[in-house]
Amino acid sequence: MAEREFDNYLARSGATLEGSRYSAWLAITPRKHGFPMYFAICENRSFRDKTVAEAAAAKALAEMLGLEDDGTPIFPEGYTGFDDDAPPAAP
Repeated sequence: MAEREFDNYLARSGATLEGSRYSAWLAITPRKHGFPMYFAICENRSFRDKTVAEAAAAKALAEMLGLEDDGTPIFPEGYTGFDDDAPPAAP
């Protein structure tokens, strides 16, 4: 699990077992009051290994540009979270 601190929120990454596979997530918790919000990361992929799922979530947390005022994560334009989705290099 990784963490990043923001002015009004604490963001954490992790993975949870769903059936026989793990899903990666981000949890955004308000600092003053309110409940955590959970965001699925790499939704089109499930992981057989918890360590791999946690690494994917931690990578997404690190690549986040910041948070909206309501705590919604902001990612770079076109960000997918998948290394294999990168466009091929031009010859």
